[in-house]
Amino acid sequence: MTTLYRKYRPQTFKEVVGQNHIKVTLQNEIKTGKIAHAYLFCGPRAVGKTTLARVLAKSINCLNRKDGDFEPCNTCTACTEITAGSSLDMIEIDAASNTGVDNVRDNIIASARVTPAKNKFKVFIIDEVHMLSISAFNALLKIMEEPPKNVVFILCTTEVHKVPSTIISRCQRFDFKRISMGDVTKKLSFIVKEDGINIDKNILESIARQSDGYMRDAESLLGQLISIGGKEITQEEADLVIPRSDINEILNLIEILIKKDPAGGIKLVNNLIDEGVELKNFLNNLVEILRKILISKISPALSGKLSLELGESMEIKINDLSRNLEISNIVVYINKFNEAKNKLKDNFIAQLPLELAIIELCLGRNVASNPPVSTARFTPMANRATNNLSNSKPIQPVANNNISVNISENEIREKWSEVLVKIKKYNHSLSFILRACEPRGLNGNQLCLAFKYKFHKERVTNQQIKAMVENVLREVYGNSLVISAIVDESLSMANITDENNGNGGDAIPSNPEAVPSEEKPKDSSIDNLLKTFGGKIVK
Repeated sequence: MTTLYRKYRPQTFKEVVGQNHIKVTLQNEIKTGKIAHAYLFCGPRAVGKTTLARVLAKSINCLNRKDGDFEPCNTCTACTEITAGSSLDMIEIDAASNTGVDNVRDNIIASARVTPAKNKFKVFIIDEVHMLSISAFNALLKIMEEPPKNVVFILCTTEVHKVPSTIISRCQRFDFKRISMGDVTKKLSFIVKEDGINIDKNILESIARQSDGYMRDAESLLGQLISIGGKEITQEEADLVIPRSDINEILNLIEILIKKDPAGGIKLVNNLIDEGVELKNFLNNLVEILRKILISKISPALSGKLSLELGESMEIKINDLSRNLEISNIVVYINKFNEAKNKLKDNFIAQLPLELAIIELCLGRNVASNPPVSTARFTPMANRATNNLSNSKPIQPVANNNISVNISENEIREKWSEVLVKIKKYNHSLSFILRACEPRGLNGNQLCLAFKYKFHKERVTNQQIKAMVENVLREVYGNSLVISAIVDESLSMANITDENNGNGGDAIPSNPEAVPSEEKPKDSSIDNLLKTFGGKIVK
């Protein structure tokens, strides 16, 4: 059975996939009759170097080609013999197997001195020319310096840096590029149409993405699929052959970061671990896609040149995600995931650095900078208050950007008890103050809190305390909420007091200002401290 890449090997310039910058030059030379005596085709493997060399050999020897035309007819004896590899005037040499000077003398120099048997030009195609020895290159150089009139050399190499500069200087050099994903997909679509195979375009894009710009690799992979699925290829059959791609999971993770859903991110990471995904490779691909989004945000014109191609369907998904990302966010994501990748090998829990990175990005801050809970539990209340006020570095205020959040007022009230519990870990007395408030309305990302007493309002709007509350709100609700406070003297404290007493909590006095005079301390500083924290003297 003929393999696909041999069956569908291009026989004309038009059929050659990509490399337009090279085809245009060669076509013009053929049309004008200004054929060079030596060409150097260099570039990565499987991008059409040898194929284009054969097409060039056919075109310059085609018996039916008219003046001003450049395509071979593929029907005359010269074309058919070159296609079949039986032409006496086209000598194709594998330099990897014929490296010595004797091979060059016998196969090239001696043959070049003999006039063409049938055709106008005798063409030598030397594949992997960089494998020749120094003495072989020296022998080849002599014939290339003074070539016979009707001889054309086409040298092909994947490692042009190993070719002596003396050889390169005597050739027209053409640098081949990897084939774009779109061109690979078009060629695969043509093949399946010709063979009457029913296959989804997404599968063809996956093959093209996996081939990484190498046409022969893509055709070989498609051939494996056809051998399994026949004329009807399903996604399940494709998954058996095409190596797993984490692109979908990467896009899902980026969406999770946008939604600020740390639980979803941790679940995704652990699913990857269960499926045996190598986290380092996953993070490399994640950073590559984030880089693609970053470049497209900065300059869409650069995106196609400097970033990887993912196929039409994936590009649509990425464009949808990029609308919800700012350049500053993407830069933070890239830096954070690069840090996580460097920490993977040193962690006894493989996925922990990635999990922490996701949590910190979803919460929008460095979680590790919070005050330790264990220390706060054993710090006297007066000292704890001083520490929370003076330690400004760990907690930064959240800026009010007037942005909308994915949360309702009902959800705010339902989880308010969780807010009180978390606040209590960091500042015991502050939780009592918040028990005496009522969440009132949500405007964008601004949450209004109503207090019965003015000094409660002033306490909560203190810069450091406000920052602490906002950070806890972000932990609980997964959104960046900014608090504002108002005083409402009509606020009823009965329900709050009953609830606290029923739960074994400390009761909040119905009027904290109405403390009996004999219980009031004479020291004004202590009096201010008690008012600040809503406390009283216990005899």
